[in-house]
Amino acid sequence: MVDMSSSKPGAPTVGVCIVTYNSAGDIAECLEAVRRQTHPVASIVVVDNASTDGTRDVLSRFDDIRLILNDWNTGFAGGQNRAIAAAAPSDYVLVLNPDVVLEPDYIAEIIAVMDRDSRIGSASGMLVRADRPDVLDSAGIGLRPDRNAVDLAAGEPVADWTSPREIFGVSGAAAMYRRTMIEDVSDNGQFFDEDFFAYKEDVDVAWRARHLGWRAVYVPSARAVHRRGWKPGGRRSVPLFVRRHSYQNRFFTLIKNEPFGPHLFLLLPRLAVIEAAKLGYILLFEPGLLACWPRIVKLLPAMLGKRRRLFRRAVSKRGDI
Repeated sequence: MVDMSSSKPGAPTVGVCIVTYNSAGDIAECLEAVRRQTHPVASIVVVDNASTDGTRDVLSRFDDIRLILNDWNTGFAGGQNRAIAAAAPSDYVLVLNPDVVLEPDYIAEIIAVMDRDSRIGSASGMLVRADRPDVLDSAGIGLRPDRNAVDLAAGEPVADWTSPREIFGVSGAAAMYRRTMIEDVSDNGQFFDEDFFAYKEDVDVAWRARHLGWRAVYVPSARAVHRRGWKPGGRRSVPLFVRRHSYQNRFFTLIKNEPFGPHLFLLLPRLAVIEAAKLGYILLFEPGLLACWPRIVKLLPAMLGKRRRLFRRAVSKRGDI
């Protein structure tokens, strides 16, 4: 495991959690970057979701990680939940994608900000594109008025995003979470909702955390390179599996997190028009996405149950929802 001998007494502890799936081309550089962090790392847990491309051979060369080998693909959500549970007790958890390479002070810069304010539950640094390091890949998660989640600042110049700020939430690509927040927002023992499998699970966590009073911040002094699992080239370059989960998880996120209130009189008609137009497009050009609708209907009662538990807790904590 990672050597903690250089830790200062009383210094915040950090565990790093990574989920791999056919990540042989990225994971070694990712782990080497974690090893080079100036802030000591208490543990590195890697969960491999049944890779078949040689990822496990690469991981076997690292003797300072705790490696968990799944017999099947449990998704990002299930894999990360298992990694977080297996990580050494720590004040913070860095959820990291294998296609992200951190600069040496990424963890130190974020911890310095989060440790000054106990209300900050999560933080993200500046993620830049691998092919254009002067262009941002993400500065966190933003939520548009139509309730579509987006990567903040994606495609914008780095020079325009050098100031720290509060954001809606953090991207699961390189997200630092306070351990007490993880415990607070977890539902039935799950931090990431495993019904999401993958995609938008970080949006769901961000929204739940906001309901429960936690803040999220962008720390531009913490920098990393994000290669992404697929390359630009339009929707057709994104696998159907990914598009299907992204489509269904948008509904799950709304069902679980959109609060009741007068704003719905304006929001619901807008969403109805947007979703009707989207459905028309899908019928014409992407009918394969419709295969997720039976699952949406099947899981609706469970999602409503999760919603009730969340808002009951939010009311008890703040009394204003």
